[in-house]
Amino acid sequence: MKTDIQIAQEATLLPIKDIAAQLGISEDDLELYGKYKAKLSDELTERVQGNPDGKLILVTAINPTPAGEGKTTTSIGLAQAMGKLKKRTLLALREPSLGPCFGIKGGAAGGGYAQVVPMEDLNLHFTGDFHAITSANNLLAALLDNHIQQGNELGIDPRQVVWKRCLDMNDRVLRNVVVGLGNKMDGMVREDHFVITVASEIMAVLCLADDLEDLKTRLGRIIVAYRFDGNPVTAEDLSATGAMAALLKDALKPNLIQTLEHTPAIVHGGPFANIAHGCNSVRATKTARKLADYVITEAGFGADLGAEKFFDIKCRMANLVPDAVVLVATIRALKYNGGVSKQDLPKENVAALKAGIVNLEKHIENLQKYGVPVVVTLNSFLTDTQAETDFVREFCKERGCEFALSEVWEKGGEGGIELAQTLLHTLENKESKFTLLYEDSLSLTEKIETVAKEIYGAGEVSYAKSAEKELARIEDLGMKNFPVCMAKTQYSLSDDPTKLGRPNGFTLQVREVYACAGAGFVVAVTGAIMTMPGLPKHPAANDISVEAGGRITGLF
Repeated sequence: MKTDIQIAQEATLLPIKDIAAQLGISEDDLELYGKYKAKLSDELTERVQGNPDGKLILVTAINPTPAGEGKTTTSIGLAQAMGKLKKRTLLALREPSLGPCFGIKGGAAGGGYAQVVPMEDLNLHFTGDFHAITSANNLLAALLDNHIQQGNELGIDPRQVVWKRCLDMNDRVLRNVVVGLGNKMDGMVREDHFVITVASEIMAVLCLADDLEDLKTRLGRIIVAYRFDGNPVTAEDLSATGAMAALLKDALKPNLIQTLEHTPAIVHGGPFANIAHGCNSVRATKTARKLADYVITEAGFGADLGAEKFFDIKCRMANLVPDAVVLVATIRALKYNGGVSKQDLPKENVAALKAGIVNLEKHIENLQKYGVPVVVTLNSFLTDTQAETDFVREFCKERGCEFALSEVWEKGGEGGIELAQTLLHTLENKESKFTLLYEDSLSLTEKIETVAKEIYGAGEVSYAKSAEKELARIEDLGMKNFPVCMAKTQYSLSDDPTKLGRPNGFTLQVREVYACAGAGFVVAVTGAIMTMPGLPKHPAANDISVEAGGRITGLF
C-alpha cells in the first residue's frame, strides 16, 4: 500500500495559473511561489467583493481517537467529488503547523487519494506565513523587554508581563523559562513563557482581520503587560504596530494550491482548535465565497471545539451564515468510544458500536442547536461490516440527519459522490436557520458555562482563584461582550481526555483566563491543556529525511 507522500509525489500537478483560471483568476492576480503555489493579490480580493456569495459548508467531526476520523481528508475528497459533478467548488483549509508534523499528529494535507498538493511544501515551510507570524510575535516581545530595559517610561510591572514568545515547534522545555540572566545589559531577570505559534494571538489576529487596516487596528489593541497602577499596556503603546504589520503584509494574503484532482484550494492561517480558535482566515473564506458557488471549509478537531468556535467566534465576528454542516465519523472510532481496544477494532462489534455512538449523538444534538442542516458521513474502512453501517445509517436518520458513506481516501473524488449528492440534496431542500449559542450581552462566566453545559455536557464549572480574579479584571476593562475561546482537550467532550463516549454532569475546571484584546475574544484554559505541546517518545521527525535531488521521505 502506498504512503500518502508516495501518492502525492507521483501525482501530476497543473501549473497554479491553470488552477486559478478555473476560478476566473488571471496570472496578473497571482503572486507566484514557484510553479504550484501562489498568493492571491489584494487587488483581486477587493475586486470580487461585489460577486454573490457561494454556499458555505463546514466539515467537522466527532472527538478524535487513535482509530482515526479523517475530517480534512473528507473535506478534500468532498470538494473533488463536487468537481466531478461539475459544481464550481473551492476548498478553504488551514495551514499545518510544524509541531504536529514532527511530533505525533501528522500534517493537514489530507490522505490517500484525497490530498492537497504539493503536500511536502504545505506541511513544511509553504509560503512562509507561520514564519512571519512567529517573527511579528517575537518582535513585540523584544520591543517590550527593550522598553523595560531602556528606562520603562510606561511604568510596566515586570511581574505582570503577559505577552509570551512563540515557536512553531513542540518544545516542552520552553513552557516556563527565565530570561535576562547575565549582566545588567542583558535585561531584567523575570519569568517568561513560550506558546506554539498556532496559539499566538498574532495567528488569531491574522485569521480574523478583514484587511490591512483591520489587521493594524487589532495588532495595536493587543495587551502585552500591565502597569504598576494596574492599567494595560498595548502593542500600540510600544509603537510596535507598524513594524509588526510590515512583517505580516504578505502573510495576510490567502494561498492558492490544488488537490490531487486539480480542485482549487485556498489554504490560509492555522490556529489550533484545542488551544486557539481553530479556523482558517476570514479573508480566505470570504474571498472563496466570492469565487465559487460552493465553499467547503473545516474547523479543527471535534465539533465541540472547532465547530463551536467556527460558529460562536468566526461566524459571529465575520457575519458568516453557514448553509450546512458535514459531521465525520468512523465505525472504528465509535467502537473505540464504546470501549474496544485499538487492536480489536477490525472485528465486528455492534454492541460496542451502540455503546460508543453516544459521542456522535451528542455532536449531532450540539450542531442542531445552531439551526444548520447536518449531514453525517461515515469515513469508510475495509473492516466495516454491513450490519455496523446499517446501524449508524438508521441512527442518524432517526435524529433528522442525512447520511452518506465516504470512500475518498481509497477512491478520491469518485468515493465522495454519494456524500456530494447528499449534501446537494440537503442544500436544496433544507434552509439554514443559523443562530449563535449565546448573546454578546452575557457575562464572561455565563458564556463559559453555556458552552460547558450546552456543548460539553458539564454539570458545573469550577474556577481557580486566579481565573476568577482575571475574569473580573477583563470585564472591568470593557471586554465583557467578547466571545469565549475554550482551551480544552480534543479527546473528550469533558476536560479529561480519558472520559470517552458522552460524559455527563462532570465539573469543568477552568485554571487560567486571559484576554486576547486584538483577536477580540477571551481564552479560558481548562484541565491540563498546554499551549506549548511536547514531543512523543518517538517523534515523527525521527523518520523524515531527504534523498539526493531533494526528494523528501517519511513525511506520512
